[in-house]
Amino acid sequence: MTATKYPRIVTGTHGPEEGAGAGTPWPDDVPPEQDDTWYPLRDDPWKARRMEYLIAAFWAVTAVCGIGLMVVYWTGGQTQLEGALFAAGAGCLGTGLVLWARFLLPGHEVTGSRGHHVSSPEERAAVVESLSRGTDAMMSRRGFLVKKVLAPVGGIFGIAAIWPLASLGPRPGRYLYHTKWYAGARLVTEDNRPVHVSDVMVDGLLTVFPEGYIGDASSPAVLLNVGTAAVSEPYGESGFEVVSGANGLVCFSKICTHAGCAVSLFNVLSMQLICPCHQSTFDVLDGCKPVFGPAPRALPQLPLGVREDGYLYAKHDFYQPIGPGFWNRGSDRQYFPKVSS
Repeated sequence: MTATKYPRIVTGTHGPEEGAGAGTPWPDDVPPEQDDTWYPLRDDPWKARRMEYLIAAFWAVTAVCGIGLMVVYWTGGQTQLEGALFAAGAGCLGTGLVLWARFLLPGHEVTGSRGHHVSSPEERAAVVESLSRGTDAMMSRRGFLVKKVLAPVGGIFGIAAIWPLASLGPRPGRYLYHTKWYAGARLVTEDNRPVHVSDVMVDGLLTVFPEGYIGDASSPAVLLNVGTAAVSEPYGESGFEVVSGANGLVCFSKICTHAGCAVSLFNVLSMQLICPCHQSTFDVLDGCKPVFGPAPRALPQLPLGVREDGYLYAKHDFYQPIGPGFWNRGSDRQYFPKVSS
């Protein structure tokens, strides 16, 4: 049981009820009176002020490094220089905090015999009060460091630290809700050939794109001929299927709603589209709802129309976001108007 040579914060009484208990007294070298104003440079104000200036200098370097980091990143970036600026800024910030805690903040450790002591409510309240006095002293007696140096430096370096978030790319906006399909866009094949109602045989399928956007990553769709099979209309509305004689044509996004793979397999016997990556299976006759595998929702369906010359076109973009779910998944239909027959 030892104590440092500096005064220590000691609260409570030393009696047998509240203290350490009979036979285990507090050490004699632990002062009964607390002194929570002591810190290593308390008795030398000149050195304390010099320490404040030294800490401020370290934090000024942190601010300069933060500004430099933002400038380097904005002008194109250089990995090694960015890393050096970040390391120097963080190192100076930490050094300043360590010096502040070591030389300008009150409070020290002490070792004493505790025995079977159980703190009373009054003792706990006294400890809380003592801790708050230390915090108040830090904020009030060191206003120069806290308000004039640490606050602006922390703001500058904090902004610089999150600056690389710009590398994540532009804000998506409404991009995730829409593809290149538009009202009146003709369905074309990969070789830019317009698709006629007779181009897909019964039980056949064809990959199609919006005219003018062949190869767009968000827009591939699969056109299927289900013949005379009954097809359920999404949302209870018509306008998604084109019927021409014995041809019943429907079109769905080719991007799987699980992980974004291409849904390219068609089980004719069960009328199901299958994603080869993780075997997500979609029922074509029931709005391409998932019936097997990890896909959480149906493939979005494209509303189709047919021109007088027999060529197919889209009445609108998909009425749901394509591909895997994202943060704004929910009532997708609220973002899209009704289908026109």
